[in-house]
Amino acid sequence: QVQLVESGGGLVQAGGSLRLSCSASGRTFSNSAMGWFRQAPGKERDFVATVSGSGGSTVYADSVKGRFTTSRDNAKNTVYLQMNGLRREDTAVYYCAARRSVIVDRDALRYDYWGQGTQVTVSS
Repeated sequence: QVQLVESGGGLVQAGGSLRLSCSASGRTFSNSAMGWFRQAPGKERDFVATVSGSGGSTVYADSVKGRFTTSRDNAKNTVYLQMNGLRREDTAVYYCAARRSVIVDRDALRYDYWGQGTQVTVSS
């Protein structure tokens, strides 16, 4: 089993920044690719970003490319999502997820473990 705990969400004005963290326990962290997803009210859960087990490969949704950056510190069992240039449409609950593979993937169905989510609200 893997336990994931997100933190760092909150309320921010448009154009501002937030950094989300996700701490993992229960499995060798570097053996898991990690993903970030988000879900706005009344909408489906969408892919945001993913990072490989080593941290050497990342993939981003087009909507966040150039504004968000994901990274990981395997020594701390933590993955990060740095969010800059936030927009109102970024408002959502953000989830981190882990998969039993080191390879990045955009498909939420290929992730095995999920955190509880953290709310990000962007005001105009």
